[in-house]
Amino acid sequence: MNAKHDFVFWSNKKQETMFDKLFQAQQKAQEIKARLDNISVSGEAEGGKVRVIATANKEIKEVTISDELFAEGDKEQIEDLLLVALNKALAQAENVSQTEMAAASQDMLGSLGGLGNLFGK
Repeated sequence: MNAKHDFVFWSNKKQETMFDKLFQAQQKAQEIKARLDNISVSGEAEGGKVRVIATANKEIKEVTISDELFAEGDKEQIEDLLLVALNKALAQAENVSQTEMAAASQDMLGSLGGLGNLFGK
């Protein structure tokens, strides 16, 4: 009978450890999101005549079109350049986000150390 109680205690301890680690992972993800909100990235087209600033969470914060380009009045050109600048900014945001997530994953895997042991491996 003791062995059964020992197993239940061991099992509950492993479950608590697993849930603690999942909670820590969730907190880490929230920290990363907050950090990404404070990182700015930019994309430019036509030598800076069109500039887009976004957060690393891919939220567009600012769009600037030079007076010179706007005065030319070529709507199609402005739209094309805007797409180029937006895509560059979003690509930069994706790169920063992936780098941050990869670093966090490495940290978590290191700190979780025995996660594989939770399942008897």
